[in-house]
Amino acid sequence: MFSDPRILESYAFTMWFAVVTTVVVNVLALLLALGLNGRIKWKRGLRGIYVIPMVISGIVIAYVFNYLFSHAVPALAAQIGWTAGETSMLASESWAWLAIVIVTAWQATPMAVIIYLAGLLAIPTEVYEAAQLDGASAWRRFRSVTFPLLIGYVTINTILGFKGFLNAYDIIVGLTNGGPGTSTMSVAMTIFTGFAGGEYAFQMANAVVFFVVTVAVSLLQLFLVRKREVKVS
Repeated sequence: MFSDPRILESYAFTMWFAVVTTVVVNVLALLLALGLNGRIKWKRGLRGIYVIPMVISGIVIAYVFNYLFSHAVPALAAQIGWTAGETSMLASESWAWLAIVIVTAWQATPMAVIIYLAGLLAIPTEVYEAAQLDGASAWRRFRSVTFPLLIGYVTINTILGFKGFLNAYDIIVGLTNGGPGTSTMSVAMTIFTGFAGGEYAFQMANAVVFFVVTVAVSLLQLFLVRKREVKVS
C-alpha cells in the first residue's frame, strides 16, 4: 500500500486539504462569532442566516457550486475581461483544491460559529470590566482575555473540524469527482472507489491505516492545544 503512488497522493491531498480548511474555517468562524456577539442590529436574524449552510446536504451544495464554478464564474469573467477566470478552476489541477476548500468552509463554518458563540457567552463580563479598568485596548482584551479563555473551544473546533475534513467525500464527488485526473482524490474516495472496483482487501487495509492516522492526529491535536487552555479562577 505504501508503494502505491495513488494511495500516497490521496493521503497528501487529504492532509493538505484538512489543514488548510481547518485554519480557514476557524479564522472565519471566530471573526463571525465575535461580530455576532457584539452590539449590532438584527443579531438574532443574522445568527439564523449564518446557520443555513449547515442544514443543507453537502452533495446538493457541491452541485450548486459546481454550476457556479463551471458556468457562472467563467461567464462573469468573460464579461469583465478577466481572462484567467474564463476557465473553470475545477478543470485546473492547480486550483481545483481551492474550490473544494471554499465550498467545504462555507458549509462547515456555521457549526464552528455556534461553538465559538457558546464560548464567548461563557466568559464572565467581570473579566472584561477588569481589563477595561486596567486600560486594555480592544486588541489587548482579545489577545490576553478572550482568546486564552476560548482555547478549549478552539480545541473542540480544531479536532472535530480536522476529523471531518479528513473524511471529505460528498463535496469532492459533487465538485470534481476526484479530478482533474486524480489530483483531488481524498482517502475516503480512494477507499470507496476501491471497494467498488473489487479491491476489497487492499482498501480495507487502507481504511485501517487511515483510522490509525486519524486517531493519532486527533490525540496530537488534543495534547498540543490542551496545554494552552486557561480557566477563570
